[in-house]
Amino acid sequence: MNNLKGKVAIVTGGGRDIGSQVSILLAQAGAKVCFNYFGSDDQANQTKKTIEDAQGEVIAFQGDMTNAEEVQKMVSTCVEHFGEQIDIVVNVVGGLVARKTIEEMDEEFWDFVMDVNLKSAFLVSKYAVPFMSKGGSIVNFSSQAARDGGGPGAIAYATAKGAVLTFTRGLAKELGPKGIRVNAVSPGMIATTFHDTFTKSEVREKVAGMTPLRREGQAAEVAQLVLFLASSDASFVTGSSMEINGGTYFI
Repeated sequence: MNNLKGKVAIVTGGGRDIGSQVSILLAQAGAKVCFNYFGSDDQANQTKKTIEDAQGEVIAFQGDMTNAEEVQKMVSTCVEHFGEQIDIVVNVVGGLVARKTIEEMDEEFWDFVMDVNLKSAFLVSKYAVPFMSKGGSIVNFSSQAARDGGGPGAIAYATAKGAVLTFTRGLAKELGPKGIRVNAVSPGMIATTFHDTFTKSEVREKVAGMTPLRREGQAAEVAQLVLFLASSDASFVTGSSMEINGGTYFI
């Protein structure tokens, strides 16, 4: 089950929180992991050390995934170290950036949120796909916000994550004939730096209390779902969005 021995995986935003757990879990399953990080140096170093301590093979690449040149450099670094084949791409990079209403945000803010959440997935997929073949898997990160419009001041983020769902479906159709699967995961409230930064504790408690499971999710639980989608266990799953929210939103 979920044996990724000999596979090569790229994980963007792989230095902390959910991305870190994804990187570690893929490595534990046998994959050689190239993960990207931007500003989370300490967390990225710890993620790398955790993988190496378990005898895993890993490369940590610092770079901006909204910049085509840096994305190409990351992909090149990965294939130079681990061979001319990429089997798994996990696009975790994204974020709310700030809570702003439409009246508060300017064009620059809107564009930045779109770049971080959508353009990053486009660029990484674009430059990784030429190295992928039958059996390959791309997992994009959307959000429950794509379904329900997000919380206060999250309209730009929710819109970008909605676009990620559409990108996922379109890319699944485009790459399906090549045997490459493309799926998305859409987390609800997960206990991460995201909510530590942008969500008040009383709001988190209220949302957790309204959740059928009466708690927030954990980054490791999301990583387990990503592992399933990345592996051959999900060999007939493509173009889907897997909701992981403890039952707060059904589709």
